[in-house]
Amino acid sequence: MASTDVEQRGQSTQQDDDATGARDASWLTMADGQQLFLRDWPRPQARAAVLIVHGLGEHSGRYQQLAAWFNQRGYAVRSYDQRGHGQTPGRRSALRHRDDLLEDLATVYIDYANGLPHAPLLLGHSMGGLVAARTVLDGRITPPALLLSSPALRSWESPGMVRLARLLSRLLPNLPLRTSLKVDKLSHDPQVVQAYRDDPLCTGWITPRLADFIFQAGAACITEAPTLAVPTLLLVADSDELVDPSGSRAFARKAAASGQLTTRFFSNLYHELFNEAEPGRSQVLMQLGDWLGRRV
Repeated sequence: MASTDVEQRGQSTQQDDDATGARDASWLTMADGQQLFLRDWPRPQARAAVLIVHGLGEHSGRYQQLAAWFNQRGYAVRSYDQRGHGQTPGRRSALRHRDDLLEDLATVYIDYANGLPHAPLLLGHSMGGLVAARTVLDGRITPPALLLSSPALRSWESPGMVRLARLLSRLLPNLPLRTSLKVDKLSHDPQVVQAYRDDPLCTGWITPRLADFIFQAGAACITEAPTLAVPTLLLVADSDELVDPSGSRAFARKAAASGQLTTRFFSNLYHELFNEAEPGRSQVLMQLGDWLGRRV
């Protein structure tokens, strides 16, 4: 892993703090010069820490409520805006190399771990869940626990669209394309949906290289699920219309041989399990808290 150069660490912006509740906003520079925007929700005398990886088209600031839940239970929290997302600069959803998001996560994770007494847990949602799972299965990092929320292991796109993404990733890799994500199916809570629509940092763009990465990495995660080597909690929204939950079911079947996976299915909940309407959200957090309580 290439060394990193930390710049502007601790130089918080009041605007960011007011908007997200994060008490520390900073930047981390990747080996290729790309800067990533980081948010921290620190916890004095934290019992443990967690790194959160957001999904496609969103950003780390949307995890303030989840970070507060972790803080209340003694966890320090960090998240970051992935390459091409949020306040991280650069073309939206564009990648220089197909493994950029994996390299970025490994770099952010190692940097965070170096400042902690114990390695942080890793939590990924949607595309962030895919990035987290792929990074762990690749052996780039080994967190003490892995938490996956509605991971994008399989999409609703047709086989023809998957093939087209593979072709365009070679010809026009960073061509900006509109996604077909059903924003109204993020959550049963209309306020969550409206907040997403009104958020200027949430975008509806994808590129062929990123789409191809998602399709190929999801299939690879399912194939390699039996090699899972860290305790993992998989939270699946069975009524998900943004990612195909059959990918999570296939992953769960194959990962059973590892003895590392715990899976919880929520039959009537939508994609953003941590932002669902009540009582769904509390049910999800109860399962998360119970699993963590037996391991941390």
